Amino acid sequence: MLTAVSLGPGDESLLTPAARKAIESADVVAGYKGYMELVNPVLLKGKEVISTGMMGEVERARLAIESARSGKRTVMVCSGDAGIYAMAGLLLEILDAENLLEEISFEVIPGVAAFNSAAALLGAPLMHDFASVSLSDLLTPWEVIEKRLRLAAEADFVMAIYNPRSKKRGGHLQKALVIIGESRSLDTPVGIVGRAYRDGQSVEVVTLGTVDPEMVDMQTVLIVGNLATRMAGGRMLTPRGYHRKYEIGTSS
Repeated sequence: MLTAVSLGPGDESLLTPAARKAIESADVVAGYKGYMELVNPVLLKGKEVISTGMMGEVERARLAIESARSGKRTVMVCSGDAGIYAMAGLLLEILDAENLLEEISFEVIPGVAAFNSAAALLGAPLMHDFASVSLSDLLTPWEVIEKRLRLAAEADFVMAIYNPRSKKRGGHLQKALVIIGESRSLDTPVGIVGRAYRDGQSVEVVTLGTVDPEMVDMQTVLIVGNLATRMAGGRMLTPRGYHRKYEIGTSS
């Protein structure tokens, strides 16, 4: 049995009961060492742990698959949601490539994704259609990322920006902001959330024209509003459209 388990943003209260149960019943727990630190040590007691560093995704996946193939109940823990920019896809891809899907039972336990966490801390910015774009070009050509940014901005999607900036990709966020700015006012609200629901959490709302890339790192998610997004009591709000159909804010 091989299970991709979502840890959510890191706060134990946001770990779903299904995820907790999967970890508790596992023989082996695999994961990136940074994400393993998000797991309560009590849940890992007596279990075999497979932990690798950044860029060790394929090795980690193969070790977990071999563990499951040997008959051990194995879970791969992932930050946020295991099926969003995480390990569920790689596990399934390898199982498929090696014709192991009939031999190894595979499932995914969903969780609270990073854009969910960021949105909750910012207010209600994802109340209408939105797009999620990662600025990491390690696996996706930058030309493709630019196209997705441009088209999503032109289509007026609220945009959740993952992996906005790293030491090797210091200029990508600034380029992305310029592209988005071709279709958005520089006064558009942008929420910047770092380390959501973890120690060191930061939440800030600025405008598209005043985003400081130097204040952003890989543990930050940006949410860029659409043409309708506005501030309401210090919170980001993207109206769903009720105000066009119903009386909002009137007393009888």
